[in-house]
Amino acid sequence: MADFNQNTGAEFERFNSDGTKKKDKKDKKKSSKTGTIAVVVVILAAIILSNSKVVTRQNQFKLIRQFGRVQRVVTDAGLSFKIPFVESVDTIPKELLLYDIAASDVITSDKKTMIVDSYVLWHVTDPLKFAQTLSCSVSNAEGRIDAIVYNAMKNTISNMKQDEVIRSRDGKMTITVDETETEVTNNDMDLSSDTEEVIEIKSLTEEIMEQINHVEDQYGIEIVTVEVKKLDLPDDNKQAVYTRMISERENIAAQYTAEGKSEAKMIENTTDKEVSIMLSDAQAKAEATIAEGEAEYMRILSDAYSDPEKTDFYSFVRALDALKESISGDDKTVILSDDSPIAQIFNGQY
Repeated sequence: MADFNQNTGAEFERFNSDGTKKKDKKDKKKSSKTGTIAVVVVILAAIILSNSKVVTRQNQFKLIRQFGRVQRVVTDAGLSFKIPFVESVDTIPKELLLYDIAASDVITSDKKTMIVDSYVLWHVTDPLKFAQTLSCSVSNAEGRIDAIVYNAMKNTISNMKQDEVIRSRDGKMTITVDETETEVTNNDMDLSSDTEEVIEIKSLTEEIMEQINHVEDQYGIEIVTVEVKKLDLPDDNKQAVYTRMISERENIAAQYTAEGKSEAKMIENTTDKEVSIMLSDAQAKAEATIAEGEAEYMRILSDAYSDPEKTDFYSFVRALDALKESISGDDKTVILSDDSPIAQIFNGQY
């Protein structure tokens, strides 16, 4: 192996045992520095690349800001880019959001307190206005929604009575339709019952939504619907309301009972009147028939007695009938005089 020549001061190249050229310390330092710079460059490039990418998901809006000022809004899902370290990104939800409003007390127009528990479905429609007015904060938006919905609900219910609020809960009302309004004029009873009909009315949600018309223009959000989960009464006056409702239902039941008795009495009177008329007609017809029969009987008797041959026979028959009528009970003894028609029968005078 070649070595350093001390006489000449020259430096010879050194070789490894396998014949390859050995590197000196300077070459090693230079190579290490070059590798470090390359690694730093790669890391910086990766940082810059990651800081310049903007990934927008399907349920998001992206706001690109430059020194706090919104430069552009990304509404479509996908990959976009920004200037690294100069522009920043804010994320705004795009999907439908649910906000559960805390239960609150409201007073109806008839001074009845009710507890209303509701929720709101809403979403962002204008991300730029949402950012300008609510600082891209969902909690800020929910605070505004809470105040707006509560005021709308209070204004709506304060103009309605308690029973109207309850009826308008689902937007439907059941009414009873009386299809038979004719008076009872005969004894034919109409057993057809009244029919129930469901009619559409304006629901409580629709009433409340009519009060909310400025949210989208003002804050860049849309309240899709306000749904009432529960309508209840305060605990301190529930029992009083239940007692009053029971009393009202009893009054209604008493009214229906009185109306039923009145109609039953009217039907009974009408029926009795018709029965009396029918009996009178039947009695008149019977008397007319009896009169006709007696007249025919008298005519037959007249014809019989006008014929000498029939007179004796009918006298005989009549005498037997008279004897039959006179013998009644356990006593079968009959005392007759000689001139009695019956005695003459037995004496053979007929």
